[in-house]
Amino acid sequence: MSTVRAADIIRNARKAFWLGLLYAGLLSAVINILQLTVPLFMLQVHDRVVNSQSIDTLVMLIVVAGLGLILFGILDYVRALTFQVMGSVLLRKLNLPVLQAAVAASLQQGAARAGQAVRDLNDIRSFLTGNSISVPLEAIWCPIFLAVLFALHPLYGLVALASAVILFVLSLCSDFLTRHTLKAASEASISGIADVSATLRHAEAIEAMGMLPALARRWRGGQIRALDLTDIAARRGRMMSSITRTCRYMMQIVVLSVGAVLVIRQEVSPGTMVASSIIMGRLLLPFDSMVDGWRQWVLAHAAWKRVCSLLENETPKRDTTPTPRTSGDLTVDRLVYAAPGMDVPILKGISFTLSPGDVLGVVGPSAAGKSTLARLLVGVLKPTAGGIYLDGHNVFLWERGSFGDMIGYLPQSISLLDGTIRENIARMREADPRLVIEAARQADVHDMIGRLPLGYDTRMGDSGYLLSGGQRQRLALARAIYGKPRLVVLDEPNANLDTEGERALIRAIDALRADGTIVILIAHRPSIMQVADKLLVLQDGRISQFGPRADVINLDRKDGGAMVTEADASRRKVRHGQS
Repeated sequence: MSTVRAADIIRNARKAFWLGLLYAGLLSAVINILQLTVPLFMLQVHDRVVNSQSIDTLVMLIVVAGLGLILFGILDYVRALTFQVMGSVLLRKLNLPVLQAAVAASLQQGAARAGQAVRDLNDIRSFLTGNSISVPLEAIWCPIFLAVLFALHPLYGLVALASAVILFVLSLCSDFLTRHTLKAASEASISGIADVSATLRHAEAIEAMGMLPALARRWRGGQIRALDLTDIAARRGRMMSSITRTCRYMMQIVVLSVGAVLVIRQEVSPGTMVASSIIMGRLLLPFDSMVDGWRQWVLAHAAWKRVCSLLENETPKRDTTPTPRTSGDLTVDRLVYAAPGMDVPILKGISFTLSPGDVLGVVGPSAAGKSTLARLLVGVLKPTAGGIYLDGHNVFLWERGSFGDMIGYLPQSISLLDGTIRENIARMREADPRLVIEAARQADVHDMIGRLPLGYDTRMGDSGYLLSGGQRQRLALARAIYGKPRLVVLDEPNANLDTEGERALIRAIDALRADGTIVILIAHRPSIMQVADKLLVLQDGRISQFGPRADVINLDRKDGGAMVTEADASRRKVRHGQS
């Protein structure tokens, strides 16, 4: 199977950018030549039409100038469209890979990383469709105007050349004064946004326990630092912009003065004095704009670096070829997982095999690695060593679309997405309503949905209908078993369920087993484990016991184990109390 590498994605995006920039640069060459239309028209009118008083010459000049300006307008519009297409192409090429990488990064670094990646893409597109992107293309073709000024008189050219050098030096000074400050301000702002986004997910606890004043002080410190850095960079940028603009106006006065002296000495015609002033202003304009737009260049470059870093470091190396549905054994082979930055693995050489229709209960004390095992089983995390294989296919490398058809997952933290109940159960796909209802009935949630205001069209999510924890968990169960997956992983599926809900969960697991689905059940409440065929006991990241449920229970009793069934635990407590 083929995989898409981050380097290929970045290279293709850069290729599209440079091809578009090359095309825009060629257009800019013609556009800059056509911008000589007005000064040359004024030169000819002043020196030829006025002196000869020829109306025919004036008419001819007007026709030629008009055609030149029409062509200028068309090409300028085409160049603007080129930048717009560049932005759209880059966004289309990077949108999905960046989102996938951001989701992968958010698993380790929080959801704010995904939001920042989307903002970076929009910032890059805004930069490409803005005015700052065209400034270097204008500056590249400035020698055209310089050559015309030298042709009019060498002194015009020397004054223009010296002016361009001065403005270029000023632009470098502006970069030196603002680059590092802008970078620090951007990083501080991103950090502040990430902190706020992460904290607001717990708004209920913040409000209930009066934590807002303390958190506000923390946020305020970070925001003030970002604001101060931004203000410093803005002040420096405005100062350099004012200096640059003042210098440009002074240089235009200088070239007019030089022209007046040359006219007095009869070395040039009076028309060259006016034309040179206009050409001089056009020559220096890109350098002036470069200083004003340096902030956009710095911010866009920083956004692009973050996008590249995200793609290079966080893009999962997965297959891109869909795999047909399969039904085979689940094999966990010498599985080791260590969290990034941690030296001690969470899971240490776990191996077991399950056949279709097996129901495995995973038990163990807190921090034994149960939820980590669940995330590895569904391909969310990449194993440090070893692997997990469903019918011979690596679950982490499996193409996500076809893998999703094979997998059902109910995590500890229940999250219903912003959409209708039907869309949530169908995993946000366009689906046959009969399949949605079938999954809801199997999770014993169909009647509850019917009592909601709009039934299956009731909206969920942050802005939708509020459900109890048990209702949300049963809806999430329906989503997990939708589409008849071949492997279902349930992490604490009865945490929010009452007795009736737990019975419905057991019936759903029995139905999955009858359909040949492998079910892995992780729970602290041992009453649900009666539905399991096999038990796996995790201790400190290792398998302490594994086998048929009755065998593990008997072995646990002999060894004085901590937890297998609620009844066993109660009997041990009574027995210990009597002794």
